[in-house]
Amino acid sequence: MSRLAQILLAALARLPLRWLQALGALLGRIVYQTSPQYAARIEENLKKSGVCANYQVYQEYVKKSVSETGKGTLELAIAWTRDSAEICALIKSCDGWEHVEAALAAGHGIIFVTPHLGAYDIAGRYISSRLPFPLTAMYRPPKLAWLEPVMQGGRMRDNAKTAPATPAGVRLVMKALKNGEATIILPDQVPGSGDGVWAPFFGRPAYTMTLVPRLARMAKVTTLMFYGKRLPKGQGFAVHISPLEEAFDGDKAEDAARMNRAVETLIRHCPTQYLWSYNRYKTPAGASGPHAENPTQ
Repeated sequence: MSRLAQILLAALARLPLRWLQALGALLGRIVYQTSPQYAARIEENLKKSGVCANYQVYQEYVKKSVSETGKGTLELAIAWTRDSAEICALIKSCDGWEHVEAALAAGHGIIFVTPHLGAYDIAGRYISSRLPFPLTAMYRPPKLAWLEPVMQGGRMRDNAKTAPATPAGVRLVMKALKNGEATIILPDQVPGSGDGVWAPFFGRPAYTMTLVPRLARMAKVTTLMFYGKRLPKGQGFAVHISPLEEAFDGDKAEDAARMNRAVETLIRHCPTQYLWSYNRYKTPAGASGPHAENPTQ
C-alpha cells in the first residue's frame, strides 16, 4: 500500500503546480459537500474565530478555505516526492531571513514554529535547504499507518531528520538544539493528556502544548515563527519569518496563551489558508475539561 501511495504521489507531483492546485481545490469542494461533519467543523471554527468581519466575509472565507485545504492536501505530493531543488524553486520570496542569520551568527539552536497554515511542508523543506546543519521536524504519526513510510521518506531527505511527538522524540529535539541545530514544531496540534494546558485560541479554550515555550527557554536558543503563503494562480509560495513578539516566562498557562496569540497573528495574515477543519478544541482522552481546570471561565 505504501509503495502504491508513493507512486501515486510522485505522479501527482509531476503535474504543473497550477493544475495540481486546481485538482486539490476540486477535491476540497467535493469533501465539503459529501462530509457533513467536516463541513460543520470548518463552518463552526471560522464563525467563532472572529476573523470574519461580517456574514458575507464568512461565506467567502468558507468557500476559499475549502479550496485551500484541498490544495494543501495535494501539495504534500510535491513536498514528499519532488527533488528539493525543484521544491525550493517554487519559493518566490522569503522575508525575515535576517532573523535566521542573526541566530546563526550567535551560535544558537533555532526553533521554527509554524501552524497548519499555507504550505508548511514546502516552506519547511525550503528552510531546511538553506541551513548549514540538520533540521529535525517533530511529527505525529498519521492515522493511516501505511502513509507513515511515505511521509517519513519524503521528510528525511538531504539535511532533514524527524522526531516523533513522544518523550523520546522530545529528547532528540533537545539534543539537536543543544548542538546548535534546528527543529520545526507545529504548535496548534492538540497534545496528549498531561502535555498541555487550556489557553485561549481565537477566544475559545483550546488544549495547548507546553513544549514550545519549554524548549524556547533553553540557553542559546532562538524561536522564530514562519509560514509559507500560497500565491494565487499557481505562481508558487512566499515564506515569511518573524521573531516572537512576546517572551516566555515559565508560567505554563500564560506561555500557552502567548503561543496561541503568536499563532493567531500568523493566521490573520492569510486566514483562508488555515486548516479550519482541524478539531482544535477537542478534549484529549484523560484530560479534564477547560472549566474544570479554570473554574472561573
